Amino acid sequence: MDVPLILLVALIAGIISIGMALYFAKLVLKEDPGNERMVEVSGYIKKGSKTFLKVQYKILGIFVVVLAVALLFLPSPFEQSTTYNRLIPGALNWEQMIAYIIGSFGSMMAGYLGMMTGVETNTRSAQGCTVSTKKGFDIAFFGGAVMGLAVVGVALIGISVLYWIIPDPMIVLGFSFGASSVALFMKSGGGIYTKTADVGADLVGKAEYNLPEDDPRNPATIADNVGDNVGDIAGMGSDLFDSYVASIVAAMMLAATLSIIGTIWGTMSDAIRYTFVVFPVVLSGVGLIASLICIYLIKIKKGEDPGKLLNLGTYLATIVFGGLAAIITAVMTLGLSNEEMIFLWKLYFAVVIGLLSGLVIGFTSDYFTSDDKKPTRTIAKSAQEGDAVVILSGFSYGLLSVVPPAIGIVVAMAAAYLLSGLFGVAMAAVGMLAIVGTIVSNDAYGPIVDNARGIAEQGDLGEDVIRTADKLDSAGNTAKAITKGFAIGAANLTVLALMFSFATEANDIQSGTIDVVNLLNVDVLIGAFIGVVVPALYSALLVLAVQRNAAKMVDEIRRQFEENPKILTGEQAADFNKCIAIATKGALKELILPSIIAIAIPISVGILFGVAALGAFLTGAILSGFVFAIFMSNAGGAWDNAKKWIEDGNLGGKGTATHKASITGDTVGDPFKDTAGPSINTLLVVMSLTASIFLGFLMLFGNGAGLLIF
Repeated sequence: MDVPLILLVALIAGIISIGMALYFAKLVLKEDPGNERMVEVSGYIKKGSKTFLKVQYKILGIFVVVLAVALLFLPSPFEQSTTYNRLIPGALNWEQMIAYIIGSFGSMMAGYLGMMTGVETNTRSAQGCTVSTKKGFDIAFFGGAVMGLAVVGVALIGISVLYWIIPDPMIVLGFSFGASSVALFMKSGGGIYTKTADVGADLVGKAEYNLPEDDPRNPATIADNVGDNVGDIAGMGSDLFDSYVASIVAAMMLAATLSIIGTIWGTMSDAIRYTFVVFPVVLSGVGLIASLICIYLIKIKKGEDPGKLLNLGTYLATIVFGGLAAIITAVMTLGLSNEEMIFLWKLYFAVVIGLLSGLVIGFTSDYFTSDDKKPTRTIAKSAQEGDAVVILSGFSYGLLSVVPPAIGIVVAMAAAYLLSGLFGVAMAAVGMLAIVGTIVSNDAYGPIVDNARGIAEQGDLGEDVIRTADKLDSAGNTAKAITKGFAIGAANLTVLALMFSFATEANDIQSGTIDVVNLLNVDVLIGAFIGVVVPALYSALLVLAVQRNAAKMVDEIRRQFEENPKILTGEQAADFNKCIAIATKGALKELILPSIIAIAIPISVGILFGVAALGAFLTGAILSGFVFAIFMSNAGGAWDNAKKWIEDGNLGGKGTATHKASITGDTVGDPFKDTAGPSINTLLVVMSLTASIFLGFLMLFGNGAGLLIF
């Protein structure tokens, strides 16, 4: 079967994206890195980031090899044909194993390229702030764009080439599984690292010794800056790479399943069926083109307000994508029957609904976390009443912030389903991440300007430059809140689509006998209950990991201050390497158990209670995971910005009891917003992909009924 040539749109867009990422990296590296002290600090950050990733990639390499061998011997649930419903006993799963390795490597390379550009950009952005706000913004934004374009480019090239060689979505599923398993390590490991340093630096440097943010006398300062790169750039990049690929694959798999297009499917030729399968890939390529156009428009746009420029890029990318996607949809309707043409247009509108829903979720996160909005200022004012009250206030607003995104997801699901069934829901997830090039660029901008602010202070650039860098950093905090909202919303729609796909696959194999929704079945109810608990368990493990490592960091900072008082007077330099080593060793040790859980628990549920229970398990995990992810991300962001608002001189400013109470809130919120919260996205995707990848294996246990039959 010939793959439709329209798939070239995605492949060409991916190649252009990689080329533009390299071009932007070259432009950024030409900029002035600043004075000798700035280059020295940036060198520390670069060395620490490379050291962490080097050790992490060694562990990842072992994990990837072991899992690749396991995939090789797994029974493939589908034959590579248009039937997609026959087991192949005894066949080695070479294609899926190779796709898995490619996906793993692609995710690691995208994260590494973006992070290394980020650590080179931070000092140049700080130096750019000596010229103007726009100059500092441009350097930071285009440094972040390298990450955004690399993520999307690698994803589209990988999916397009694999599907062109072997036109079977199950093979592309292996690519997605590789991306997700790596993202799980990158996000959880990077999150533990960055918050170990951040919490330690705040508890001792700020709360006990009243040191300013990013003060070079604080031994954890460099480790904190390293964490911004390995957690917020490499980690978040891998996270969105994973969600992006999974959303496309989920839609492709549903399109390839015979039942989803209902009455019109039976009359379609193979060529038309394949047109629907590649439709999500092609629209993702169009989304990348829209992102490229808007990145250029931001470059030439005049203005000094970085927040408005970032938001403008998101709005413009949405509008440009809507127009380009309509054109490409019209092209793809050529040769279709009236019924098929109408269905394709319905899919287009499902994509638009998903994208608009993503905007609603993203800007809802902005409302609950921005320091110029009521929730964050209310939390800041509550700090006047003490630590306990600021915790209660942030906790409550975090819970409240779950409601609007939930409504957005429900509306998007309902509208997409009414338009085109389960396939429409999957396409809404594709739409939500269609402009992911812009989203990742905005997200990577955040940690770059955060580092730039620290380097400006440590490089003695003066208060005016530091205030300019603060302005960029404030916009970065808002941008990160919006991108996290996008990521959480998209991840949930994606895993819902993956769950639908899993259920459909299982029913095809079992001739429609598997019921994944009947909660009157005890095994199904058990599966759902276990699923509800897993995001809580996973979050607890990550937060406890931060707590344990941060305690070691606190002890080390106190030791240095007590044993060498000259550090506080600035007469001697702090030992940054000790703190970097604590964060690195602790993060790599602590990430192993949560990563194993993400794969082991769904397989165990399938073996013990059956495939139907596993479907219910995914449903429970998705629903509770959504609540945990939104709550922790927004509560953490609000606590952080409440502290920053006070530090700007409000409510008495720095050094007051109110400020110290806000630091407590920020310390609680740090592992919420940067470790556990965003990592749940990846957890849900990995568990959903594991269920589909191991479906053939699970059918060996009681023909899918499990070992414990009730």
